[in-house]
Amino acid sequence: MAPSALLLLLASASGAWASHYYGGSMTFTPKGMNPDGSFRVDFRYKEAYHTCYQWNSWYCSSGNCGTQNRFEIGAVDRSATGSSWCQSEGFITRNISIDRPFQMRKTGCCWIYNSISNSGSWRLLTHVDLGIRSDTQEPNRSPVTTIPPFIRVPQNCRRTYNLVAHDPDGDQVRCRYGAAYGTECNFCNQHSGFQLDKNSCTLTYVSSSSLNAHAFEIVLEDYPRQHITLTYTDGTTSVKSPLLARRNKQATTTTPSTIPWWPSTETTPIPTTPSHGLQTGPLSKIPLQFSIRIDPAVSSCAEGLILPQFLSPTPTNGDLLTSFVNEELEIRLKATATQSSVNNFIISGPLNITKYITDNGTFADAVIWWTPTENDFGERIPICFIAESVSGSRVYHSEMRCVIVTVGHSFGEANVICTENTMTVEVEKSSIIGLHEDHLRLNDASCTLTSNSTHVIATMSLNSCGTQLEESAENLIFKNEITSYDKATDIITRKHHVEIGFSCVYPKKGKASLEFRTHKIPYVFTEKGFGKFTYEFEFFHSPLFHTMMDPRAYPIEVALNEMIYMEIKATSSLSNTVIFVESCRATPIDDPNYHTFYDIIDNGCVVDDTVVVYSSGQSTYHFGMEAFKFIGQHEEVYISCSVVLCMAENPDTRCSQGCRNATASPAVHHHHRRAASAETSTHYISQGPLRLKMAANQPVSTMGLNMNLVFIAGTILLAVAMVCAVVIYRAKGSKIKYQPLPSSDF
Repeated sequence: MAPSALLLLLASASGAWASHYYGGSMTFTPKGMNPDGSFRVDFRYKEAYHTCYQWNSWYCSSGNCGTQNRFEIGAVDRSATGSSWCQSEGFITRNISIDRPFQMRKTGCCWIYNSISNSGSWRLLTHVDLGIRSDTQEPNRSPVTTIPPFIRVPQNCRRTYNLVAHDPDGDQVRCRYGAAYGTECNFCNQHSGFQLDKNSCTLTYVSSSSLNAHAFEIVLEDYPRQHITLTYTDGTTSVKSPLLARRNKQATTTTPSTIPWWPSTETTPIPTTPSHGLQTGPLSKIPLQFSIRIDPAVSSCAEGLILPQFLSPTPTNGDLLTSFVNEELEIRLKATATQSSVNNFIISGPLNITKYITDNGTFADAVIWWTPTENDFGERIPICFIAESVSGSRVYHSEMRCVIVTVGHSFGEANVICTENTMTVEVEKSSIIGLHEDHLRLNDASCTLTSNSTHVIATMSLNSCGTQLEESAENLIFKNEITSYDKATDIITRKHHVEIGFSCVYPKKGKASLEFRTHKIPYVFTEKGFGKFTYEFEFFHSPLFHTMMDPRAYPIEVALNEMIYMEIKATSSLSNTVIFVESCRATPIDDPNYHTFYDIIDNGCVVDDTVVVYSSGQSTYHFGMEAFKFIGQHEEVYISCSVVLCMAENPDTRCSQGCRNATASPAVHHHHRRAASAETSTHYISQGPLRLKMAANQPVSTMGLNMNLVFIAGTILLAVAMVCAVVIYRAKGSKIKYQPLPSSDF
């Protein structure tokens, strides 16, 4: 290495060491054998400093730690208010020549100023044992854990933190204070005012007289739930015992170990009978270090007042979610506080996790995204989050919640049958992990499912059971979903959450002249930053917009010049969104691109003289116009509109620009849809048809006009069935002729 490069490297390292330390952790996952016979192990570690730390200085402290062949690191989250910190996750792959135990260490200086010291070194230690377990026939996997590095609690508010201590092998995990000075910890302190339950891994703050940061140096250990033997490639074995069976046992060592960490019972390749039940220490040991700051007392410890409170759809603590390789996982958070302003969510999760936050002071929403890679398959990934609020210079934290994400492949065996007026889905029970048939429902919970020995079955009509409609230029797409639920009487759950989406696709036109027509049920879309949202387009009886037209009355008959009243309504899980109607046009068939059309609204501007826009809320658009007919052999009129959903009060969205007529200079506008998610794409929705009332002397057609569905007779109905199985373990518009709503119906 060139001297200049070495100096630069050392300078970078020294700068990182000088950063004040908030906490860190490490976990490991065996990934099998390489072609050369070596063992591959992936390590994930987190560290938090005043600045984002991009340096890997873990080293081998004992045993054969192999060689590093991959390293990646990136920021997970950083402070928005108060103390400056940045948490990063590093990813390391090492190739190990032998599967004997070894230890990885990392040390540095200095801890943030805390209740014990104004500095002080920090020390992280990870013990790895890759022996093949007799119960699983696989190498041991460490517990998984994570935690936001800097947590705040008012001095007078008792709070319990459930430390993540999830073991992929189902082992019992114990959490204890670090005790081995110089290896596991530097302070090795057990803080007064805090209670640590080793077996449940819960840390409870009771009280403290020290308004300061408290540095916690916790060690997680996993123990088998039954006596097991670890077997190594060199022929030796090691006995491991359950934690409860060890309490009154003495340590016994029959073969000296080269790793001065914990006594173990080992044998030589000569056949012997292992002595079970002896104290052999945990299977692995991983560090978990973090800081809790005691802030001044508050007038109320009740959640939702000064301290933020989580609201639905925020997952509950301990939820088990499932994600899929190369498919984006989305987690939605919501919090409120009436006497402080919720403005941030602190997250701690895997590398490449992202978040998007919207807030209006009292409430705040966040969306967390993470896309697992093929390398993540089979892993258990913890994600923790805390809501943060401010009042003046004071910063407040909510409770901490954490979920465990299992990464799988999105494979599932299912069959969808589409008929003229129904769709049926048959899901093979064995193909979906966590399928509990007695806890499943459709979009409409009143619709029940049936099952046999091999499949779960759901049958419904196209306009029942909460079926939703999406529309493309050529097709109508009917969608529904099977989801799992917990009974109201349940207190806990160990079931994975299940979502199985399915759909039937019908062409708008068949081989005959009749078209496939129906009153349009809500349109459903999903976009990053907005999640799932719906648009409803309905005709109403009066400008009060109290009573919509009966869907069974379509086509709707209207008289020439009669006022027709329309509502476009958006429904979203986000609380601070606004709808914008960019264009509306009338066509004689249900195709907005048809060559015969009449513009009603264009570029956000009203172009028909009879249009009246009525005042409405952010999520609805009310307007009316006089009925007309197309000249020529056209009996019906369809109304199609293009709509956009935006984050309210964002000046850079299409919703904020309002009417843009052709003579005005185009506004300078930059969209960052995927990065900032300030607005959705433009979506097209339609409703109809409207039919002009016949005069008294006109003959009445013998064909019923109020058919809900018109199908093609004598031809084969084209239907495409699609299924996807997902198992989850939870600006105003233009200023144009507004008119206040009347006070009574006409």
